[in-house]
Amino acid sequence: MATGKFRIKTSNEWNTIYLRFKHSNLFDIECSTGIQIPNKRWSDSKQEVLVTPDVNYKEINNKLKELNIFIRKEFGNATLTAETINTNWLKEKINVFFNRITDNEDVNATVFLTSYINSFIEESKIKKTRNNTPIKPRTIQHYVTTLNKITAFENYTRNKIKLTDINLSFHTKFIEFLELEQKLNPNTIGGYIDDLKLFCNNADKKGLTISKEFKLSEFYSPTNKTNDIYLKEDEINAIYKKQFNQDFLDNARDWFIIGLRTGFRISDFLKLSKKNIIEGFIEKQTIKTDFPVIIPIHHQVKAILEKRNGSFPRKISDQKFNDYIKIICKEVGFNEIVEGAKITEISIDRNGKKEKIYRKQIGKFPKFELVTSHICRRSFATNLYGKIDTLTIMKITGHKTEAQFLGYIKITPKQYAEKLKEYWKTNSKVY
Repeated sequence: MATGKFRIKTSNEWNTIYLRFKHSNLFDIECSTGIQIPNKRWSDSKQEVLVTPDVNYKEINNKLKELNIFIRKEFGNATLTAETINTNWLKEKINVFFNRITDNEDVNATVFLTSYINSFIEESKIKKTRNNTPIKPRTIQHYVTTLNKITAFENYTRNKIKLTDINLSFHTKFIEFLELEQKLNPNTIGGYIDDLKLFCNNADKKGLTISKEFKLSEFYSPTNKTNDIYLKEDEINAIYKKQFNQDFLDNARDWFIIGLRTGFRISDFLKLSKKNIIEGFIEKQTIKTDFPVIIPIHHQVKAILEKRNGSFPRKISDQKFNDYIKIICKEVGFNEIVEGAKITEISIDRNGKKEKIYRKQIGKFPKFELVTSHICRRSFATNLYGKIDTLTIMKITGHKTEAQFLGYIKITPKQYAEKLKEYWKTNSKVY
């Protein structure tokens, strides 16, 4: 029969308690528990710490009893799986019992948040979605970014986060860190909290010991509804008609019109070429959603292609496109002050050194400063809403639900009222 016995091996001012675990002639192993007590405060016969004001002796005694039971139970499980029982095995089990980092990452993943996220990410690389498709690389990259933020928080607090630590207090401190130290906006923070809740829910389903407070409504994902701008039809036409003397602006303007008239993301429309034109339609397998989209060629896009002998404009980078369309909109005259958000450079103190980073700033700015590539897709959807059926627009933009789509477009209450007014005007009858 396997037995466990605790003992002290030294007589110093403070001494470590060791666990000796043996089974007749099969093994006789010993390992430190990591618990230290004052000199002459250990009773070998009673197997407990004697009364002392220097440590919480009652709690230590309870833990030692629980540890002894735990080790014997783990040994029983190990005999069924033919595990090798040696000093490393005992050390690992003691670390597991006390929720300490071990050399075994599989064990760590059941205790520590970052270790679990690492294992979650590795699983995601081979996991399939409900539609039996691989998880997108950009989704996995977001998991990695969330992991990096949690690691930065651990470094900042000098504390290794356990799954059992993910409570409302952690939620508050983590958000404060991202807000005050990382200078992130609420929507970005909300994305990291969404990932964190996904990790926690997955760990909970696996039966791991984890705080259940992540399920509470107070464990929210911050949001800040920004006034995302879009370009109306007359503004798009003004951009199309504007003459630019500089070739790089003329080239960027043509790409801009193509983006505005196709509803593609920048990752898709800047990659269009002749091979995407098939029988008078533009056909493209979208990069983000891997969804096939077919759209007729708008007359402005057709004119741009004819101007270039059937070819699309010269290729440019995403960054240059975003820089150039701001210049274009400024020259066209989109100078009115509107609410919105833009990326600005700020300085933060990191480890005693000033570091420049880029963060989203919310406020009131000239409209041209708020223009980015995403305005293409949003303008496309918003301008078509109410003119053709919503499902058709959604098939092109890739929105899966009408609720998601309606939250994306930028229609004001006044515009909804104008649509109803126009409907009554064209459909009224005198009875």
